[in-house]
Amino acid sequence: MEIILGVDYGDVRTGLSVCDRMGMLATGAGCIKCENFKKTAEAVAAEAEKRSASRIVVGNPINMNGTEGARSEKCRRFAEYLAQLSGLPVELYDERLTTVSAHRFLSDANVRGKKRKNSVDELSATLILQDYLDKRKNTSM
Repeated sequence: MEIILGVDYGDVRTGLSVCDRMGMLATGAGCIKCENFKKTAEAVAAEAEKRSASRIVVGNPINMNGTEGARSEKCRRFAEYLAQLSGLPVELYDERLTTVSAHRFLSDANVRGKKRKNSVDELSATLILQDYLDKRKNTSM
């Protein structure tokens, strides 16, 4: 059993989530507010160490048509740098529509304004990690 850290990388805010040791349930683990690529990666690596994570999953914003654009390339570079810093395996995972789903969920929960802005990235990271866990459980990833 392993603890996995989920990451929704952003230029300003990076959402985090973590799973239980059974790899069944992802929960929010906060948000890093930093506009510096390297400092954000350092903060994520420190969080992985603090939580004794053995793997990191970074959301990959693939375009709806399956291609990888500039944002996807930036996440790929972030994941590679994070792997070097942390010494952990870092996987990219398709995150199409997770931010949309997070906004929809927060709208349904009537979360607005500043609270919404501070919640959406953490919720997106949780959705990314939960989808990863579910897929891993149902296939031999």
